[in-house]
Amino acid sequence: MRILLVASAFNSLTQRVYAELRDAGHHVTAEVVTGGPAVRQAVTRHAPRLVIAPMLTCVIPEDVWSAHTCLVVHPGPVGDRGPSSLDWAIQAGVDRWGVTVLEANGEMDAGDVWATADCLVPPVGKSDLYRNEISDAALAAVTLAVERFASGTYVPRRQPSEPGAVTVRPVLRQQLRRIDWESASTEAALRALRAADSVPGVLDDLLGEEWYLHGGHPERELTGPPGRLLATRTGAVCRATADGAVWIPELRRRRLPGGPAQIRLPAVTALGDRLPPLPEHPVRPESSGTAAGWSDIRYHEDGPVGVLSFSFPGGAMSTDHCRRLLDAYRTACTRPTSVLVLGGGRDFFSNGIHLNVIEAAADPCAESWANINAIDDLVEAVLTTTDRLVVSALGGNAAAGGAMLALAADEVWCRSGVVLNPHYRLMGLYGSEYWTYTLPRRVGTDAARRLTRDARPVSAASGVGLGLVDRLIACGPQEFSGEVVRLALRHAVAPQTSARVAAKKVRRERDESVRPLAAYRQDELARMLRTFSDPHASYHALRRAFVRKERGAGTPVHPAPPGAAG
Repeated sequence: MRILLVASAFNSLTQRVYAELRDAGHHVTAEVVTGGPAVRQAVTRHAPRLVIAPMLTCVIPEDVWSAHTCLVVHPGPVGDRGPSSLDWAIQAGVDRWGVTVLEANGEMDAGDVWATADCLVPPVGKSDLYRNEISDAALAAVTLAVERFASGTYVPRRQPSEPGAVTVRPVLRQQLRRIDWESASTEAALRALRAADSVPGVLDDLLGEEWYLHGGHPERELTGPPGRLLATRTGAVCRATADGAVWIPELRRRRLPGGPAQIRLPAVTALGDRLPPLPEHPVRPESSGTAAGWSDIRYHEDGPVGVLSFSFPGGAMSTDHCRRLLDAYRTACTRPTSVLVLGGGRDFFSNGIHLNVIEAAADPCAESWANINAIDDLVEAVLTTTDRLVVSALGGNAAAGGAMLALAADEVWCRSGVVLNPHYRLMGLYGSEYWTYTLPRRVGTDAARRLTRDARPVSAASGVGLGLVDRLIACGPQEFSGEVVRLALRHAVAPQTSARVAAKKVRRERDESVRPLAAYRQDELARMLRTFSDPHASYHALRRAFVRKERGAGTPVHPAPPGAAG
């Protein structure tokens, strides 16, 4: 069936719907639109049988929805209406939520229902919830709605109209998000922070200026006068609540009238010289598990299995992130384990270099160069680990250099629903992270060329068929870490594992004799340096547009592949 996706951004959910509908054999096109006229033009251009809006902030014009069936994905249960559905749910502390696929009509979120699915709401940030539980529910509902539409016999049901069946929620504005630090408990502060972790952030007064706070994690030991900054940890700041404290990983200055858009940055970097002297308060080295407190990099062991997990906001890895993760990886490699798991968390694995930090740097070219070399060092360490089995465990999406970091491991395990973007083209980059070695080795030269040229998202299921993914783990986001350890333990005690490790060492030595890893890195970095050093290279404009959320720049249009089913 010919399906058109219209979205305000080619975000994680849009990518997943696109990839999984293609897997099902549909002829799928996706376009990013900025308003009703753009929706109308896209429909005229592609003449779809069905229009789906996975994430759309503009209104579908009446002449479009009256002539075509247009299905809208609303991240709320039946009867919930409004643009801030998830924000209200998280701030209210609900433990269950849902997704509704409804037909567009003249009233926002009020159309007939084609499918619904419910989900749990764990204590995580909105963006994490959206990419995981909400995404799983959305795909289940979209798949069912498409099947029902294709049948030609299903009649969607009207939404209930009796009193109490409909809840119209307004935009959750900043005055309702504000945290009163004098009286707010840690739990209340976390709910507010999590409800706005990526967009829009919580507007707050900090050190005499207005900042948006992004993300929040509980602190279990430090206390102090409510509202006071107490410590730093790996770029985050700790702020006291009425009964404890929270860690805030990122900040963004409020945009001044007529001024440029401000960039979300690691909190310590954003504050710069404004930050008073504060102690660095690391997690105790002997700590393991979530009870020990928040950290963006953690290591624990379960018998012969070591798990090095990491979670960086938005999946972006700055020079500092890469260097700290490399140090942790090297330390993990000194431990007496036979299987080392890299990742295993529930959200983003990695999206490669940190474009926000690069854009904010005094010299973006120099920071780009430092960042790409730092992530290359990390990938090289993984590629040259020959004394144990290394597994990349992706509970969330991976893109660009982050996808290539995953491919450096001996095996790649993905939770079902993960989306991979093993390409760099949409940011105007050739790429590094030894991709010219790892990608063709896994999928072949022709497929590697296709993946990097076409720049399409790849579902984890398709990744198995291509050779990008070795194991698909069908479980919920909360169960992924446990499933990974269980499978890794099975590998650790398997008789053939030691033979695999020995063969791996021989293969690495053979590959090195044919063409050293340094040669791949040198060729890749030569191309990257030319791009970084050229002020007219598209990378700089695309990076700027991406981090400052400028509409229209670098907007991808994704046609269906030739020969797809109509």
